[in-house]
Amino acid sequence: MFRNKKISLILPTFNEKDSIKKVINDFEELGIVDEIIVVNNNAAEGTSIEVSRTSAIEVHEKVQGYGSAIIRGYKEATGDLIVVCEPDDTFLANDIFKFLSYSEDVDVIFGSRTYKELIWSGANMGWFLRIGNWAVAKLMEMLFNTNTLTDVGCTYRLVHRDVIKELLPTFMIYSNFFGPEMMVRSYCKKYRCIQIPVNYKERIGKSSVTGSMKNSFILGVKMILLILIIRLRMDKFIFKKPK
Repeated sequence: MFRNKKISLILPTFNEKDSIKKVINDFEELGIVDEIIVVNNNAAEGTSIEVSRTSAIEVHEKVQGYGSAIIRGYKEATGDLIVVCEPDDTFLANDIFKFLSYSEDVDVIFGSRTYKELIWSGANMGWFLRIGNWAVAKLMEMLFNTNTLTDVGCTYRLVHRDVIKELLPTFMIYSNFFGPEMMVRSYCKKYRCIQIPVNYKERIGKSSVTGSMKNSFILGVKMILLILIIRLRMDKFIFKKPK
């Protein structure tokens, strides 16, 4: 609990078998997270065994995609404040206190991994990813007249339950660029949003999304197209929700 509000944590997992138990334990040790939901999105064999050794609740989402997993997690969560993080050990569990400190003043808090002072040695945030995320964030900032943004790919974030209930029907992206869509939809709905710097560490295992410069470039292009399409109000004609 945080100031009489229940906290739910969502951890979407696909290829984090070797790190997920440690991440769950790190959040458990904080003593403030009331509910940990692991969304198994066709995860690596053995992931469920690791999760069963913790207090986390595991749910299975068959529709493949990062967005699918997050959306399922939001539907399952019962907390007043809902936090999303990665189970790959790239983030610090105790950075959750940064998000909570703003939770009484704003509706949605997004994390940012691009502050060089908080990028740890070995973290997958070289110049290409750092500048790319910053540039796309500035495009979003300009097109939607947002507050200062420096990262569009950070998955560490907090949202109030009543806000996410209103946002859920608007989501159309179920793949790995769901994060920017949630940001844009939040600003379009005129919610009070802010972005804060978080620590970013070396990942345990290899990412299937940003593990190569080619994949990162393709993802960046998709993010830019998504932002432009929503700005032009063409999203309803282009995107279709999975059955």
